[in-house]
Amino acid sequence: MAEPSLPPLVVIVGPTAVGKTAAALEIARATGGEIISADSRQVYRYMDIGTAKPTPEERQLVPHHLVDFLDPDEELTLAQFQRMAYAAIDRVRARGRLPLLVGGTGQYVRAVVEGWGIPHVPPQPELRADLESFADVYGPPALYAHLVRVDPQAAEAIDWRNVRRVVRALEVYLITGQPISQLQKRTPPPYRILQIGLTRPRPALYARVDERVDRMIENGLVEEVRRLLEMGYSWDLPALSSLGYAQIGEYLRGEVTLEEAIAAIKRETRRFIRQQYTWFRPDDPAIRWFDLEETPVSDVVAFVQRWLG
Repeated sequence: MAEPSLPPLVVIVGPTAVGKTAAALEIARATGGEIISADSRQVYRYMDIGTAKPTPEERQLVPHHLVDFLDPDEELTLAQFQRMAYAAIDRVRARGRLPLLVGGTGQYVRAVVEGWGIPHVPPQPELRADLESFADVYGPPALYAHLVRVDPQAAEAIDWRNVRRVVRALEVYLITGQPISQLQKRTPPPYRILQIGLTRPRPALYARVDERVDRMIENGLVEEVRRLLEMGYSWDLPALSSLGYAQIGEYLRGEVTLEEAIAAIKRETRRFIRQQYTWFRPDDPAIRWFDLEETPVSDVVAFVQRWLG
């Protein structure tokens, strides 16, 4: 358990469309907080509607960090995000304000909260190609056997059929000379952390998804995607291959009707929500859950204020 003398960090997690943005704004305004986004898509400029980015008005109400700082053809690694999040937390604390880490990207949140050790090894395309070729020729078990020899601890945690993860573990070892299992040791960050989980029953959550997608279309999602293409950004970029943008892309290429694209966004968003709950588990004792169908946000604010003392 964190020492009471450590500086506080409030973390707000939950699935897409649950109401994290509105709740975070209320909590921030009541506690003198600033919001640090943990959303892997809100980092991109020009992608406002499809990412449900906080509006300019919301950002005027409460300072936001790690939003709108990358072009859609730039990449952000997990290690880079973790460093930037810690730096943002420290800047907010230095101003005497409360940092609130808010988002639905589970990997981002847990990397910060749990202090993941992330190897600072950029992708090595030629080495990866060689390792993948080895797996193609000799089979994934042969590649995995090499990992077992050099890093048995990592091999124990990786399914041999997951060639991408086996390749990454070998890549890190071959570049650094150190097993990835050693580089990935976790060091809890120096904060007193409160994790708030926001949830709703699935039918209510899925209804909110449908309303949100319809609102995105009304607000100009199709035009936003079309404008990104006119700016020269390519369909094959990870940013434009993400939820919402990929389906509108299919519509703009004439592969589906707009109605089919909208239905696909709603369907894929539901699937994404199910994935998010694997990161933010309702039975996780580290997270204090609130069902927003039963609990008003004002009660969540009061809970945070009591925790802060």
